[in-house]
Amino acid sequence: MARITIFPLTGAVLYPGLQLPLHIFEPRYRAMVSDALARDRRIGMIQPQKAMEGAPLFAVGCVGRIGDVEALEDGRFNIILEGEQRFRILRELDVTTPFRQVEAELLEEPDEVLAPIERASFEREAKRFAQAQGYVVDWDQVGRLDDMSLINGVSQIAPFDPAAKQALLEATGLSARCELLVQLMQFFGRAGDGEEDGATLQ
Repeated sequence: MARITIFPLTGAVLYPGLQLPLHIFEPRYRAMVSDALARDRRIGMIQPQKAMEGAPLFAVGCVGRIGDVEALEDGRFNIILEGEQRFRILRELDVTTPFRQVEAELLEEPDEVLAPIERASFEREAKRFAQAQGYVVDWDQVGRLDDMSLINGVSQIAPFDPAAKQALLEATGLSARCELLVQLMQFFGRAGDGEEDGATLQ
């Protein structure tokens, strides 16, 4: 178990091995960053279930370590959070700090690679989705990524709604996340074509 300072932010999902740039401006989160820098430089990113103060949290998030940090003169920060390990909340702690803290279980990541047919199916669907959304992608560069970097990277940046992004984060194992990602690209791709206008995953 671990005690984790958390940063609840809708739509912001971090994965182990990836980076998330953040601009910190609210006083309580400036205090959070200052506290983390004085201790172990670690912050847990997690999504709230609703966009409201003190909202319940989703169960799974990801601990990140503050890498690059730019402290601005007015007290704001620009930081790069480097994903380390997913966690599952056991309970929220009663604290006096302006930022929230939880007791959590750190989740082990299975050492897994995709079968060639899974990788090919994913890349095929990703190309369809990118074309439908009007994205320009360097597919040669994509082809050089390892499976984990590819699947987690797309999961982190894909333009899905918060519920879909959370489902991807909670998926156990690379194959399960890849399969869900393909399904989501098909679902949101159809929505982008106008077949399901305004579709969201709930």
